[in-house]
Amino acid sequence: MNARPASDGRGGVLDAAPPVVLEVDLGPGVRAGFTTRTGGVSPEPWDSLNLGLNVTDDATRVRSNRARASTWLEAPVAFSSQVHGTDVVRLGSPPRDADGAPVDSVGEADAIVATVPGVGLGVLVADCVPVLLADAAAGVVGVAHAGRRGLAHGVVPAVLEEMRAAGARVGNVRAAVGPSACGRCYEVPATMRDDVALARPATRSTTSWGTPALDLPAGVVADLVAAGVGDVVHVDACTIEDDRFFSHRRAARGGTTTGRFAGLVALSVA
Repeated sequence: MNARPASDGRGGVLDAAPPVVLEVDLGPGVRAGFTTRTGGVSPEPWDSLNLGLNVTDDATRVRSNRARASTWLEAPVAFSSQVHGTDVVRLGSPPRDADGAPVDSVGEADAIVATVPGVGLGVLVADCVPVLLADAAAGVVGVAHAGRRGLAHGVVPAVLEEMRAAGARVGNVRAAVGPSACGRCYEVPATMRDDVALARPATRSTTSWGTPALDLPAGVVADLVAAGVGDVVHVDACTIEDDRFFSHRRAARGGTTTGRFAGLVALSVA
């Protein structure tokens, strides 16, 4: 776990503790990890490192939290507007607005690929599966948001294909599958489980109390292995059970909202 003082984006330092991030090894010259709830400026119920702009938290606080995540990653982080699809955005430079400030979104997409150092990528989740990818030798990194619909429709093969088009060799890609709702807890109607499992058989599961469920991380791992990714690490933490992470389902049971944590990856600037 790594934590560093965070910038407010204007050269100052924010007062709260720095982010707590679960760092993963995706190869030399690549920095990657999964944020937790800890190390931000948002109050309850988004307490505290909420990185999502669409969960009724104050936008100024969210942008401050994103600046903290960027400081940890040592690169400005680009996020997309996730719509549970399979579209992929490729970036060759840090996205900025007309005034040179980071943009809130690079557009509607559920995966992003970058091909140059210093461009951070982020994927937002709160039960869905965050996927981080890197071919360090080729200098290509990617992220994917693998929710139920996106996984079933092929977001993982889509992001790998875009990485291949950018020069990556899939056999050289390292992948990290992050914290998400697990197959023991992600209860769904039987018809939904059957529909998703028809496309991704590895997702078929049963809850610990015996009802139909989906194991989305198992589906992601199966897609990565089938595509030829040679090094896959699964951070086996269930967001519904582990309150270090935001969980939409856990919050909904309590009648409230919650924030979003992120998977982050960037090619380091030499």
